[in-house]
Amino acid sequence: MLHRFTQHASLPILPHRILPGWEETRECQQQGPGSRMVFWQWLLCLCAYNVAATKMKIVEEPNTFGLNNPFLSQTNKLQPKTEPSAVSGPSHLYRLAGKCFSFVESTYKYEFCPFHNITQHEQSFRWNAYSGILGIWNEWEIANNTFSGMWMREGDSCGPKSRQTKVLLICGKANKLAKVSEPSTCVYSVTFETPLVCHPHSLLVYPTLPESLQVKWNQVEQSLYDELITEQGYRKLLQDIFREAGYLKSTRNDKENEKEVEGFDLLEKCNMAYHDLTKEIKRLQGILDKHNISYKKTEPSQETSQLYGLNVHSSLMAASPHLRGDTGDRHD
Repeated sequence: MLHRFTQHASLPILPHRILPGWEETRECQQQGPGSRMVFWQWLLCLCAYNVAATKMKIVEEPNTFGLNNPFLSQTNKLQPKTEPSAVSGPSHLYRLAGKCFSFVESTYKYEFCPFHNITQHEQSFRWNAYSGILGIWNEWEIANNTFSGMWMREGDSCGPKSRQTKVLLICGKANKLAKVSEPSTCVYSVTFETPLVCHPHSLLVYPTLPESLQVKWNQVEQSLYDELITEQGYRKLLQDIFREAGYLKSTRNDKENEKEVEGFDLLEKCNMAYHDLTKEIKRLQGILDKHNISYKKTEPSQETSQLYGLNVHSSLMAASPHLRGDTGDRHD
């Protein structure tokens, strides 16, 4: 039976120099059936020997999925639309420039770099995990002559407009990004805590201005006190000072919109004045007709009509130049 087993078993024919113990194992196998266990033990040792003698090659592929992958193409990396504005505002906040602060909420990581930008990154291993710019440092928001917030504008596109973020600076024990919200579509609100704004005068605008602009501000205050300018004029002059200091920015679109608003206001005022005069002329005509007083019918000049953009009807009549005033109706 042992002979039949050895006849059908397909044993590898290998040189004895490579497989030590081969001859000894054959002798044990030929001694009897009890040697089969020794044979199988030798076979297991042979497999282990071959595995140990063979070097395994491990191929490590770069992971091209998920967040901030360095193997992504340049087109998939963040592309800012514009350069950040120059560092401005209180000088003690300049030390924040060049630093970044992170905040993780839900599945998103926010990174705020003062005077540079703010970004949002989706914490996911999806191949198309979102990563975008929520705004680039643009200008300060000033309220009550105090720096009330930092505006990050011209972020990634969000439909027909760009994402933008307002950063509120509040007193805190350490510099950290504390809260992120989206009060309206594509407009974000960020709260940044820092001990640099704990002093009650740390965000005042006037002390940060150069002496020349402080003199201008003093003149504006004096003009308001002397009632030479209105409150609206006062605010406009201060805005001009803030722009000159670099705290506020005026884009071309803002200027065009401002001109359109001013033009609209002027046209509305002219229309209102025109209708008021028309009503007054009709009232005077009624008085003259009631007293049988003759008057000459005149029409406004074509130049006046074109100047104000008004449609003047030929039925419009003016009072006689000889009429010095309204004597009134004795029955009124």
